[in-house]
Amino acid sequence: MREISIILGSKSDLDFIKPAEDLLKKLDVEYELKILSAHRTPEKLEEYVKKAESNGIKIIIAAAGGAAALPGVVASFTDLPVIGIPVPTKYLNGIDSLLSILQMPKGIPVATMAIGSQAPINSVLYALKILSLTDRKYREKLNSYKEEQLKKYNS
Repeated sequence: MREISIILGSKSDLDFIKPAEDLLKKLDVEYELKILSAHRTPEKLEEYVKKAESNGIKIIIAAAGGAAALPGVVASFTDLPVIGIPVPTKYLNGIDSLLSILQMPKGIPVATMAIGSQAPINSVLYALKILSLTDRKYREKLNSYKEEQLKKYNS
């Protein structure tokens, strides 16, 4: 069952999010990936997000650059946890994206990852930490990943 959804605002973000997909595949975690823009396809985005929970989704990771409205718009349509990833941009290196995602109004929270290549990986790990609160299989996957990382850095 797919419990994690990754939403990108643009196809151009596919390369950036690939490390998250690679980690989810490595840990054998099912997910779905959608390209839905808050600006170009707002009706499709709203329809998808409002149906996400009834379709089994428990956490949404939303990656966007520039104005980066996507994570906040997603959060406004659901009670599910939303993790925002600021995609680095050509002109401001992602600072614009980061600030857009961080500055959510009271009542519409978005957990926000850092700018940079660590963000896709950390977003997956954070999603799995949330899921592990109610499902032990995710805790086991996280522990396995941590052990592998310790071996890698301690050898």
